[in-house]
Amino acid sequence: MIHFKKISELDKAVGFPPPGNPLFSLNKISSATNDSKNLRIKCDFYIICLKKVKNGAISYGRTKYDNNNGSMYFTKPGQIITVQDVELKEKGFAIHIHEDFLAGNQLFAEIKKYGYFDYQTNEALRLTSKEEKIMWSLFNKMETEYRNNPDEFSRSIILSHLDSVLKYAQRFYKRQFIDRMTLSGITATKFNELLTAYFEMGEASEKRLPTVHSLASQLNLSPKYLSDLLKQETGKTALELIHLFIVSEAKNMLAAGEKSVSEIAYQLGFVNPPYFSKLFKKETGLSPKGYKNQILN
Repeated sequence: MIHFKKISELDKAVGFPPPGNPLFSLNKISSATNDSKNLRIKCDFYIICLKKVKNGAISYGRTKYDNNNGSMYFTKPGQIITVQDVELKEKGFAIHIHEDFLAGNQLFAEIKKYGYFDYQTNEALRLTSKEEKIMWSLFNKMETEYRNNPDEFSRSIILSHLDSVLKYAQRFYKRQFIDRMTLSGITATKFNELLTAYFEMGEASEKRLPTVHSLASQLNLSPKYLSDLLKQETGKTALELIHLFIVSEAKNMLAAGEKSVSEIAYQLGFVNPPYFSKLFKKETGLSPKGYKNQILN
C-alpha cells in the first residue's frame, strides 16, 4: 500500500501536473491517466472524483466501485482505496483537498457533516445527464479560478463552488435514495426481515444485540448509507429502528407474563438489564415492570 501524505505525491503518481497549491488540486481525467495502473493507496486528504469506468475495479477493502455512467465518489482522509486495471470511457475529473485548505472557512466543519464521505464505493453517486452537467459546470468554474491569475479572492471563490458541489451531491443522493426504493424494493422491509430472523433464531441471547454494522453487511451496504437510506424511507435511522423493534419484541414478551424483566432483557441480548429498562421507558414512557402490570391488570 502507498501512503500519500501530500497531494503532490498522488498527483505525480497518477500522471497529473504538479499542483498550483500544495493543499489543493483539480485535474481532468482521461483514459491516458495513470490511474489505470494497479494501486492500493491511503491519502491524508479528501478526494472527489467523477469517473466513467469502462473496465476494471475501484474498491474500498472488498467492496467494488459501481461502474455506472457518470458516477461520483467521495473519500475522506485515511480511507484505503484499491484501483485495478481501470479503463475509462471518457473524461472525468478529480479534486484533491487537504483539510488545511479549508481552515478558517465554514467548510472546515461542514465537510465532516456530509455522510457520503463514509459510504462505500458501491454506493457511489450515479448522476443523471442533467446532474452531470451541473457538476461539470461547478468544476469548470473552480478550474478557471485555479488556473487563471489566482489572487486573494481565488480561495474563497473556489470554496464557494466546492460548497455547491457538496450541497448538490447531497441533493442528488436524496434523489438516488428515492430511485433505489422504486428499483430495489423497500430497504426497511428487508431490514425488518433480518431483525425478525435474528431474534427468531435466538441469536440475540448468544451474540447480544444486533448492530447496524452487522445488518448493513448482510444488505451489502455501508452502515452510514443504510442509515441514511432508512431515514429517507421511514424517517428513522437504523439504530432507532433496531430500538423500536426490540421494544416491540419486549412488549410481546412482557404481555405473555411468563418471564421476569431481567430474563427478557438477557434473551433480547442486553448484558445490563437496567439499560434495557432505560431504553424501554424512553420509547414507551413506562418501565418494563409498569408496562407488564398495566397489561396484566
